[in-house]
Amino acid sequence: MAFDLGLENKVVVITGGATGIGFATGLEFARQGAHVAICGRSEAKLAKAREAFAAEGFELFTEALDVCEAEKLYAFGDHVIEKFGRLDVWMNNAGIAITKPLLEFTEEEWNRVLDLNLNAVFHGSQYAARKMIALGNGGVILNAGSFQALMPAAAAVPYGTTKAAVVMFSRTFAAEMAPYNIRVLSYIPGVISTPMAIDWLNETDQIRNIPSYRYGCPEDLANALVFVSSDRASYINGVHIDVTGGKFCVQNPRYAFDHMDKSK
Repeated sequence: MAFDLGLENKVVVITGGATGIGFATGLEFARQGAHVAICGRSEAKLAKAREAFAAEGFELFTEALDVCEAEKLYAFGDHVIEKFGRLDVWMNNAGIAITKPLLEFTEEEWNRVLDLNLNAVFHGSQYAARKMIALGNGGVILNAGSFQALMPAAAAVPYGTTKAAVVMFSRTFAAEMAPYNIRVLSYIPGVISTPMAIDWLNETDQIRNIPSYRYGCPEDLANALVFVSSDRASYINGVHIDVTGGKFCVQNPRYAFDHMDKSK
């Protein structure tokens, strides 16, 4: 018997959904029978996403916009509700990372990271919660955190700052939304091979910190996020979903590989 997640005809919105984790998660939602809508800044990337969905027989609703422009984000949400009649999952996935020493940041760069990684999460979460309350069906809000929310990295002060804030934001907002049957969670991707991370992966040896001894892929996040968005996970709320391959779960993550009996 198939494991039914109960997502048939649910409506899912994903910001920054044209590539990487957002795209993979949207596609998995569609495979579970949900209606998916994504937004992003690049119409060309959105078109490729629509083609990929169509290749599997799924319709994908898209709009090109900058999520930092709140009114355009709200309009996108309104268009989704007008088309599908409901809103069940809202995933604030859009983000940006600028890596360099803090003393080299301009105020414009600092504000850009805060606007996209934190302020857009505020606007998206508030919009989604208000609509979910009005529609009366409850829902789930997913917010993009980062491992840097748990262990920051040098030369990424604004990124780590915003991601730590998103985790705290999600925990507190979850408590406020619980009476409306709206769950709020953040997710912590590990070292995931995505377009935004590929240069960093090529420059560092992050795999040495991962007991699973592999980089993650967007589908690893997608499978976890689709599950926690389902009614099967209805008692999971107000926490961060850690999908990291066990990164830094111990100080010597390579121990088991280095000492395993290779004769077995």
